[in-house]
Parts: sequence; structure tokens; C-alpha cells
Amino acid sequence: MSAGRQHEGSAIALTGVLGAIAAIATVLLLAPTVIVIVLSFTNGFSLKFPPPGYSLRWYASLPDAFQLQYAALNSLKVACASTLLAVLLGVGAAMGIARSEKAMARVFDSFFMSPLILPALAFGLASLIYFSRIGIQLSLWTLVIGHTVVGVPYVIRTTVAALSQLPPALLESSASLGASRAYTFRRVTLPLIAPGVAAGAFISFMSSFDNVPVSLFLRDASTDMLPIRMWQDLEGRLDVSIAAVSTLMVLVTLVLMVVMERLAGISKRIR
Repeated sequence: MSAGRQHEGSAIALTGVLGAIAAIATVLLLAPTVIVIVLSFTNGFSLKFPPPGYSLRWYASLPDAFQLQYAALNSLKVACASTLLAVLLGVGAAMGIARSEKAMARVFDSFFMSPLILPALAFGLASLIYFSRIGIQLSLWTLVIGHTVVGVPYVIRTTVAALSQLPPALLESSASLGASRAYTFRRVTLPLIAPGVAAGAFISFMSSFDNVPVSLFLRDASTDMLPIRMWQDLEGRLDVSIAAVSTLMVLVTLVLMVVMERLAGISKRIR
């Protein structure tokens, strides 16, 4: 009886310790975001917490922040282009990997996942050296290529997960009725795996829009990206408008996550 109580007490203590660790981790993760959101409503001219007062002045100043707008537009262009390419390449690779039982398919799967394992700074530097060696000048397109390489693994992973839940009988039935592979993919496979593809596209888009290491190495002098512009403004003059931009980015991200959860069940696709 005492041994049972001792075991129960140990389990309760372990649960309490794990709960405390989880609570501390949650606070450490959320506190910086909450502080930035509060600071975005300050009426002062510096990033001082707590704010001396509250105002919407820094949100009202954003329409006149032309450098931030230019950088945000570049980030949006690169994110959209790289996401489109990542979806096209990722879905094609996922179809080959998911349908093949050969060992080479597993090798290619690991190869495509390697950008997620390689440190982002190392990948950015290696990409810069590679483009320099083959004589390609840095531009918006080198950014698109670099961001596409980073985004493809997300599309592959979510698409493979969706394909694994696809009943093989559907494809066999389509083939037995005389449908070509292209027709089967367009009318049967793609509609069923669309939520998985959409989830991968969303993650790829967000990773591109907020990517600093790859953008830092692969952009040219005339191409400004929003995360880098925000970092430079904070490093140089602690511009409070950056807090307002950060808050808007958090809000937009949350809205997009809710939309994608409703449409594609993104939380189920990334498990």
C-alpha cells in the first residue's frame, strides 16, 4: 500500500515538474511577443517598457514609411514566387517518393529534407558562394531560388502525408476505367491531397516571408527585404514603427493560421 502511494506521489511530483517547465517555457515564448505588442501602442519616441502612454501614432505613420513598404513588397513577391515553385516541385517529388518502394526513394526523401537540417546561415553562405562561382549575379531571382529550396521540404512532407491517406483503390479504379495518369491526378488525386498541399504552401510562404539568413546572403544592394529592413532600423535607431509592423505581422499570421486550419486542417498535416 505504501509502495502504491509512493508511486502515486512520484507521478504527481513528475506531473507538477513537467507542468512548471511547460508554464515557464510558455511564458518565455509569449512574453517577448506581448511586450512588442504593448510597445507598438506607445506614444513615446523610443522602445521603452512600460510605455509612458498609449497612442496609435506609430500605426498612423506606417503609410508614410516608404522603405518598409518597399521591403514588404519585395518580401511578398519573393514569398509568392518561391511558394509557387515549391508547390510545383514539392508535389512532383512527393508523388515519386510516396508511390515508390525503392530504397532510392528514401535517399531522395532525405536529400530533399536536408535544407531543414542544414543551418540556415551555412546554407545562405554556401548558396552565395555557389552563385558567385557559376557567374550568376545576385538579384530578386536568386532570392526566389534560395527560398524555394528551403520551402520545398515543407510541401513534400505535408503532401506525402496526404498521399499516405489516399486509398489505393481509387487510383486503381480510375486506371481500370481507362483514365490516363494525368487525368487521374487532376480529377482524383489532386482534389483529395489539396489540403496537404495547401498546408505545405502556407508553411513555405511564411518561412520565406520571414527568412533572414538566406535573404541576407542572396539579395543584392538594391533589393531590400522586410525582415532585414526591420533589423537594420532596430539596430540603428530603435524605430518604434518596427513594433507596429511586428504586431501587424503577428496579427496577419494568426488570421492566416485560423483560415488555413479551417480550410486545410494544418495542425493535422504537420504532425
